[in-house]
Amino acid sequence: MGFQRTGRRGCVAGRRQVFAAVFLLAANTHVQNAAPGGTGPRVSQAPMQTAVEFTDEAGRIVRVPQPVRRIVSLAPSLTETLFALGAGNLLVGDTDYCDYPPEALSKPKVGGAINPSIEQIVALRPDLVLATKSLNRRETVAALDRLGIPTYVTDPHTVEAMIASTARLADVAGVHGAGAALAASLRERLAALQSRLNGEPARSVLFVVWTDPLISVGRDTFIADALRWAGARSVVESPQDWPQISLEGALRLQPEFLVFSGEHSEAEQRNLEALAQLPGWRDLDAAHEGRFAVVSEAFIRPAPRLLYAIEQLARQLHPQAFLSPPPPEQKPADAPAKPGLAGQTGSLGAPRFLEGRAACAR
Repeated sequence: MGFQRTGRRGCVAGRRQVFAAVFLLAANTHVQNAAPGGTGPRVSQAPMQTAVEFTDEAGRIVRVPQPVRRIVSLAPSLTETLFALGAGNLLVGDTDYCDYPPEALSKPKVGGAINPSIEQIVALRPDLVLATKSLNRRETVAALDRLGIPTYVTDPHTVEAMIASTARLADVAGVHGAGAALAASLRERLAALQSRLNGEPARSVLFVVWTDPLISVGRDTFIADALRWAGARSVVESPQDWPQISLEGALRLQPEFLVFSGEHSEAEQRNLEALAQLPGWRDLDAAHEGRFAVVSEAFIRPAPRLLYAIEQLARQLHPQAFLSPPPPEQKPADAPAKPGLAGQTGSLGAPRFLEGRAACAR
C-alpha cells in the first residue's frame, strides 16, 4: 500500500495550508525570540535539544528531538498504540476519528486523517508527528517535512508487523521498556491462541467492509493476516487492498461465515437478520443459515487491541477449541468494554479508515 494520493485541487489546497502554517510558525518564532518589552531579539535560554535519527517504515530518515514531549497522531491506530504504551500523556493532538481509548476524545483535534489542518498541527508545537502510509497522504507528510516537523510513518501489513511497529514506536517516543514488554505480551497471546487452534481446520470467511457496494479485504492486508491468526481463510484472493466484489461472485465463493466489524447488540442482530432477507444476500448459505461473526472494530485497526479482536473471532469460529478453561489474561486490560461500530451506512457499519473515500480505498 502506498501513501494516499490527491489531485491537482488537493495539491493547491495543501500548498495554501503550508503557506499559512509557515506564517504561523514564523510568528511563533518571532514571539519566542523577542526580548522582554519587545525591544529586540534575544537568545533563547532554553537548552538545545539533541536529536536521534530513526528510519521509519516508509524508508525515510527522521531526526527526532530528545526527549519527545509533544506528539500529534494522524491515525486512530497510532493514537491507540500510544495509549497502550502508557504514553498517552505525550499526545497533544489527534484526528476527529481517534475515539479509543475514551481519553483520546478529549485531545485537541487537527481534522480528518486524510486532510488534516497543517495550521492546527503547527499550533500544537509537536516534537513529533505520527502518520501511517496506508491512511495519510504523501502530501501531508511532505508539507510537515518542509516545515521541519519530524514525521514518523508506519506501514504494518501483518499482525507481526503491527507488533514490531509498536515496539519501534516505543523507541521513537522514548518508552523502550514499555514497547518491549507489550510486544512480548502480544506474542505470548498469539502463541497461546495458536496452541488452542492447533489441528482446527481454517474456516472460509468473507470479511465484509461495506455492504453496498460489497467491499472486502485483499490478501495482502493486515486484516487478511489477522483472519489467518483467528483460524480463518478469506475467500477473497484479490491483490487490491479493498476489492469490490459482486454478490454473484460471493455466491460462487460460498464462505462458511460472514464476518463483520460492529457491536454485539440486539439492534445489530436485527440488522444482520434483515440483511439475510435481501435479494442476493439470502442466497448465500452463510446468511440464510445465520452464520455471522461480529468482531470488535479493533479488528480494522493495526494496533495492540487487534489481538483481542483476533481472539474474539477465533472463539466464534472455533468454539470447541475453547471448551477447556482459558489460560489467564485472555481478555486484555485494553479490550473494549463495549466494542462500537466504526460508522454506519444503512444497516451495517463502514470502518472509519474509509473516511472521505467514496471509492472505499484506504
